[in-house]
Amino acid sequence: MSIAKIIVDVPSQNTNRLFDYGIPDHYASVIQPGVRVIVPFGPRKVLGYVISLAEFSDFKKVRDIEDVLDIAPALTPELLQIGKWLSRQTLSFYVSCLQVMLPQVLKATYRKELWKLTEEDLPEELAELFAGRETIEYKEFEKSGVSYQQLRHYVDEGLVDVHYEVKSRETTKTTSMVEPVLDPVELEEKLVDLSAQAKKQREVIEYFIDQQEPLPKKELLSITEASASSLKPLLKQGVLKEYKQEVLRDPFSHREFERTQPFPLTEEQQEAITPVLHTLEEEKHEVFLLHGVTGSGKTEIYLQSIQQVLNQNKEAVMLVPEIALTPQMVERFKGRFGSKVAVLHSGLSAGEKYDEWRKIQRHEVKVVVGARSAIFAPFTNLGIIIIDEEHEASYKQEDRTRYHARDVAVERGKIHSCPVILGSATPSLETYARAAKGNYSMLTLKKRMNDASMPSTELVDMRNELHQGNRSMFSRVLLDKLKERIERGEQSVLFLNRRGYATFVMCRDCGHVKECPHCDIALTYHRRQERLKCHYCSYEEPMPSQCPECESKTIRYFGTGTQKVEEALQELMPEARVLRMDVDTTRRKGAHERLLNDFGDKKADILLGTQMIAKGLDFANVTLVGILAADALLNLPDFRAAEKTFQLLTQVSGRAGRHKLAGEVIVQTYNMDHYSIQLASEYDYEQFFNEEMKLRKAFKYPPYYFLTLFTISHPNQLKVQEVTQKIVVYMRNKLSEEADVLGPTPSALTRINNRYRYQCMVKYKDEPEQHKLIQRILHYYEDELKEENGLQINVDFQPYQLM
Repeated sequence: MSIAKIIVDVPSQNTNRLFDYGIPDHYASVIQPGVRVIVPFGPRKVLGYVISLAEFSDFKKVRDIEDVLDIAPALTPELLQIGKWLSRQTLSFYVSCLQVMLPQVLKATYRKELWKLTEEDLPEELAELFAGRETIEYKEFEKSGVSYQQLRHYVDEGLVDVHYEVKSRETTKTTSMVEPVLDPVELEEKLVDLSAQAKKQREVIEYFIDQQEPLPKKELLSITEASASSLKPLLKQGVLKEYKQEVLRDPFSHREFERTQPFPLTEEQQEAITPVLHTLEEEKHEVFLLHGVTGSGKTEIYLQSIQQVLNQNKEAVMLVPEIALTPQMVERFKGRFGSKVAVLHSGLSAGEKYDEWRKIQRHEVKVVVGARSAIFAPFTNLGIIIIDEEHEASYKQEDRTRYHARDVAVERGKIHSCPVILGSATPSLETYARAAKGNYSMLTLKKRMNDASMPSTELVDMRNELHQGNRSMFSRVLLDKLKERIERGEQSVLFLNRRGYATFVMCRDCGHVKECPHCDIALTYHRRQERLKCHYCSYEEPMPSQCPECESKTIRYFGTGTQKVEEALQELMPEARVLRMDVDTTRRKGAHERLLNDFGDKKADILLGTQMIAKGLDFANVTLVGILAADALLNLPDFRAAEKTFQLLTQVSGRAGRHKLAGEVIVQTYNMDHYSIQLASEYDYEQFFNEEMKLRKAFKYPPYYFLTLFTISHPNQLKVQEVTQKIVVYMRNKLSEEADVLGPTPSALTRINNRYRYQCMVKYKDEPEQHKLIQRILHYYEDELKEENGLQINVDFQPYQLM
């Protein structure tokens, strides 16, 4: 009997290795690497992934695989290899790395059942519970009056057993099809035998005499106006047969995409694409940084590079940040490559995602456009990987397997010997530094398409506005420009770095701020529901009418949210048609696309939004961009604050004047002299890079140093402090003298969901032993990490969130 080496879905330090299982003969043809199986593990049955096959095992006795969940492997050999690499890089469990690659629907759910093991009569309370059945759901027992002690007693006596059933959720959508069993001549004979009353049956048979093709049952009943009951006799007599057929859900079936042709490239674009085409011809791996100003035609370079890959009969992965970019990106890609494109992003339902993934797995498509997780598309012949807006923080996974899509892209590029393009108008400092050093190849686009000029930018000092008596959130110049645009029939985009109505609620008499009872953060006021919400643990409560501390009625909102801006706009400019786009207005499926389409169809004068509108939007009629709180990010406790501010301002500014009409940008700030705001208004990336690099070097931050961030949390504050202190001492003693170990310090948000959070950070240039040391720490605390609601130690080797 052959052996399968399997990683089991039990994420812990002790089980993070391969286990040997026997392959029963009847599964021999199906079991191969990448297939999901059900295996016995101790007393229970768990999901496992087959990693490799062997002729024999070093163990005398092995248990057998119980069930196979896949006919075709869910993971390719390359993805199994990537999973192993990812596990080493991020110190995550191998099984967690494999699960991150699969659509939600394939992550099996477990169901516990109680099985009756005896033919004899059961004791009275059990007999009542089972009510004549052989198996019942465990939940039924939990709701019954039978105690756990009694159940254990009955299990010991061998009357019943607890069984773990692994249920894979309904993963495919099917439809009932009906087709004739008899040929047209036999159907004619059948008509003669029918009674005069069976009118509907007659219509069904007549339909199939003309049409011999199978038809969805729903459609057949609609055409013949028959009911399901009139089909029953025909199915019973063997005149027709009914069967289930799989239907692939297509999230874009309601849309027609206009086919587009490649544009002639400008001289600059041609220069940029040539090295990419060379590497494609030579089939070699290289990483390119495509540094092009907003509106310089980066997308056309992506499209034409992918066309070259398709000509070579290979596949392409195109990553775009989060959901915001997808509607317009999808349009461009579907328009150019039609049905060869699959789309993966968070706006699709679990079923739609699964079907898109299956198209990739079955090689029915050649191109994937998607957000972060699309980097794991199960392609086997990759020709190119492109990451648009590569500086975006959303490419970094922030929980469990803390991978960065850029690192995975480069690793897959090496395996497939194919180029990787990182595109951005404002690359991350790490990427730009690598390109400047020659580790990546730099491609530059300095001009906008159609020779359009970059929008002119005006900085407005909001401190002066206050001194001159303007207490509104809009400067006078911004209001004038907005009115001007409405009169000219042009559109404007207003950007605010917040959501909700107001940031917090405070009593003006005693200064009490309403905080979340489970987290150390003020609650955010949402006007539409008149509720205060915590954006960290989802706690919410009604807006109080008086201060809970001093019972004063002078409780007021402070700060500015998108809802509040929308109301203020309507008051100041009742004639303006405003569309608001933030987390609250785009919760419903398709809302995102609908809002953008409405704006594109000029059903609104002003698009007001949060980060969602900062990137990728391309509307010919937008000539004004207003940025309301340019310095909101600068005050965060984050060494990347200036970089994020520069990137955001440049990206938002780039939404204006992208076509024939000239664009203008108004930036409102309380921090006029900050270099990131000054240089963003001049679109001077190189100068910003130089300024920021000086500070990074002085304070030992990336790209000069690497960082490792430990975040330790526990419901008991003293426990967290003690563990963090131990980790700091241990790391200081074991690492070289060049490494800086900072901490322990409370996290910026010290308590989230009733758990206290502390952190410590390692700054280092080269510490080859660091991974081993951290493994030892995790091993040391293994038992405490297993406890429910116990200790949590998160390690991030490339932290983007320092809060």
